[in-house]
Amino acid sequence: MPTRKLLPLLALAVASCGGGGSSAGGGTDLPSVDTSTVSASDPGSTLPAEWHTGVFMEIYVRGYKDSNGDGIGDLKGVTQSLDYLKALGISGIWLMPITKSQDRDHGYAVTDYRDIEPQYGTLADFDELLREAHARGIGVILDYVINHSAAQHPAFVNSKAAADNAFRPWFVWQATKPGGWNIYGKDPWYATGNGAYFAAFWDQMPDFNLRNPAVLSWHHDSMRFWLNRGVDGFRFDAVGHLVENGPQAWDSQPENHTIMSGVRRLLDGYAQRYMVCEAPNASLGFADPAAGCGSAFAFGHNHDIVNAAKGAPSAVKLVADYFKTAPGSIATMVSNHDSFAGERLHDQLGGNAAQYRLAAATYLLQPGTPFIYYGEEIGMAGGAGLSGDHKLRTPMSWTAQASGFTSGTPFRAPSANMATHNVAAQQADANSLLNFYRSLIALRNATPSLARGRYEFAAAAGSVMSFQRSLGNERTVVAFNYGAQSATAALASLPAHATLTQLWPASGAGTMVSADAGGNAAVNLGAQAVAVFRVQ
Repeated sequence: MPTRKLLPLLALAVASCGGGGSSAGGGTDLPSVDTSTVSASDPGSTLPAEWHTGVFMEIYVRGYKDSNGDGIGDLKGVTQSLDYLKALGISGIWLMPITKSQDRDHGYAVTDYRDIEPQYGTLADFDELLREAHARGIGVILDYVINHSAAQHPAFVNSKAAADNAFRPWFVWQATKPGGWNIYGKDPWYATGNGAYFAAFWDQMPDFNLRNPAVLSWHHDSMRFWLNRGVDGFRFDAVGHLVENGPQAWDSQPENHTIMSGVRRLLDGYAQRYMVCEAPNASLGFADPAAGCGSAFAFGHNHDIVNAAKGAPSAVKLVADYFKTAPGSIATMVSNHDSFAGERLHDQLGGNAAQYRLAAATYLLQPGTPFIYYGEEIGMAGGAGLSGDHKLRTPMSWTAQASGFTSGTPFRAPSANMATHNVAAQQADANSLLNFYRSLIALRNATPSLARGRYEFAAAAGSVMSFQRSLGNERTVVAFNYGAQSATAALASLPAHATLTQLWPASGAGTMVSADAGGNAAVNLGAQAVAVFRVQ
């Protein structure tokens, strides 16, 4: 039996709780809940039409830049860093949760969906960040936690107070604790004195009942609150977990797509808004514009990229084949803030600089919208002496000392390689990893076929991979040698007698290769090398 079979019957009772401040049932001393409606008021967009096809930076605000010396990164610190991001070639920023939270760390235990975490600043600070980012042609998307709230959220406090509270059906409750459930190695049901509630990730993050129309309407109002301020879209957390249909049917249920399609329609009512979803077990489904979000993170592909960079032929083949079926709207990465997605790229590759550059070039030159995890562009390692997700969410290494991040005491230990891998050390070094990223992103931004083009004629042979990208009359060829020895990439399906002119790297720019009458050509590649050519 579906775990929420009876809950939709209570939706009408909740739908009448409008006007901010209702806490009917369970006592009069309960916190009020803001259920005020928000009408759409689109301020428009000043960003380029294709802004969301550029390169994004994922930013953990707490760990990015501290502007006031309290040891905690903040919104003003991000604003102060916009010129750095612009110089890197970034087109969009994904801010991990910045709303008020119970955890006051990762931010996914939200206590107020329409206000800023005080440690990060104010709504005025956020508005300033938006203005300054937009002035530089950079979009800003927010992490939106649709699956669950914090246990301290006023709606859940009300819901937990009594079985007849008007907010009870906003969350997933059963009169008695069900048995037979196991999600990620634990029981997601938590007993209280008047029933058991469902929380898939943590007992302090109870799941919303997203079968309830009143809850969806309230979420839509909260999204419009930010969209009306000029936010350029959202990254949606855990969309594979929105609805559960039983102990064996709690992941990637069909109803999830219906819910996110409704959100997609809401965003489509605003100019040039972008949304991307996290659904590790259903990435391709949610990336389909007709079946939900329109973009989703390419989980699994990130691990194949890393293994290809290490020279594994099987992974090279998987990477070459991925976009033969995956849509170009998918979002690519090599790591993020969650340890299940992998350690920091530096740690995954054991600090191997050549492999690091190959991994970066792979996802920056293939289709998709690339998401760089802050500090990746300088080779940041995980936090010294830390483990789990905390290891991945450390202060940005602006200089060789913690003072580059804050004038106070950092909230957490810095990256283990801060002394050698930092922005200050790499800015002026033409051969640094930071300037490698700048060069490659500049190439992508200046070459429409690389940013938005079709993916064609992909081939893999051993440690060598090649593919073509095309848009209109522009065609490019990208060839990789992931191996430790020089190799030749055999290219096919080129125009007869085409001329291939090398665009990248700069050391070989202008070098020409000719195709024969059958459209075949051979490109010599050094060990662990990548080359990009324009086809004419």
